[in-house]
Amino acid sequence: MLTKEQERVIEATAPVVAEHLNTITQRFYPLMFERYPEVKPLFNQAHQVNGGQPRALAGSVLAYVQLRQEPARARQVLETVVNKHVSLNIQPYQYPIVGECLMAAIGEVLGDAVTDEVADAWGALYEELAALLIDLESQRYQEFADAPGGWRGTRPFRLVETRQESAVIRSFVLEPEDGGPVADFQPGQFIGVRVMIDGEPVYRHYSLSAYPNGRSYRISIKREDDGVVSRHFHDVLTVGDRIDLLPPAGDLTLPEEGHEPVMLLSGGVGQTPMLPILREALEQGRQVVYLHAALDRDHHAFGDHVDTLARDFPQQLQVVTLYEKATDDTRVDHVGRVNRELLARYLPEGDPHCYFVGPQGFMVAVDQYLAALGVPESHRHFEHFGPSRALEAA
Repeated sequence: MLTKEQERVIEATAPVVAEHLNTITQRFYPLMFERYPEVKPLFNQAHQVNGGQPRALAGSVLAYVQLRQEPARARQVLETVVNKHVSLNIQPYQYPIVGECLMAAIGEVLGDAVTDEVADAWGALYEELAALLIDLESQRYQEFADAPGGWRGTRPFRLVETRQESAVIRSFVLEPEDGGPVADFQPGQFIGVRVMIDGEPVYRHYSLSAYPNGRSYRISIKREDDGVVSRHFHDVLTVGDRIDLLPPAGDLTLPEEGHEPVMLLSGGVGQTPMLPILREALEQGRQVVYLHAALDRDHHAFGDHVDTLARDFPQQLQVVTLYEKATDDTRVDHVGRVNRELLARYLPEGDPHCYFVGPQGFMVAVDQYLAALGVPESHRHFEHFGPSRALEAA
């Protein structure tokens, strides 16, 4: 717990730190990778290049500084961080590494402004934040380990089936090496994966794209030309290969109770977490509008699966397909991009919950249109593939 003097120092220096926080976090990561190269595999280097990871760290630190006097809200805001950490198996011994390098970066950027008093206060703040995250993550690890079919740390799985879903998306079905059951997850969650590439472990997390079945997990991955891990899955891995999995995590999930209608909106590979959410919503008896935007027919994944659900639940499910490129395909309902008029046409009545995942620009637009149509923030749910950041950051 911070002393009153440390509280005073944090309050006095927070505006200066906030002003330079992006610069601090941009310096922090290279510094940490230089001092502790063993942590580098935990991070997607593409997110270092485009600045996504430093911005996410800066946002988390600022959010905690602003909310630390409201513990319940602070825990809620940090849930996104906890989810990503759980999917990477972050452990308590790694937090001092981050603290050391973060304080070193603050010292380099702010120079003489970082007196012993300032360093002591911000170091204490970081230790407080780290202790909170360690506690939340420990609870998650234990809960999953205690669940039927759960485990702690990594668990070896084998690739048992692949399926090409579109020109760029392929599904991978994974079963445990030990032949035992696998724990259920909440539809909409993602799972951490660890693969060996050129003799080095690399970590990523991917959405679970099929409904829980107790036997296997399915992930569906878009091949990115500059994606080291996605290219490894598409171009290198074959049936029988080993992939280590970490616990599922994520909070893009349906409320446990309620009967409100649901609108699921996805762009491209953003469809993957929507598929199990769709199944759960239908089984709960909810009315669902499923709107998917793809480049064209060749890039439209899972169309047959969703059409089958529409035939099985004709009174509950309305499917809307949008292609960006003009086509004479009878499957497509609209051509162009998502706009306010389109969402207004299909937005369900009755206080709907709206879930959306896709490219950053897609999510920014959808969020703005839904807000303009009167959907409250509490009913607008989204998730980033990669470091989380405010939608307006685009």
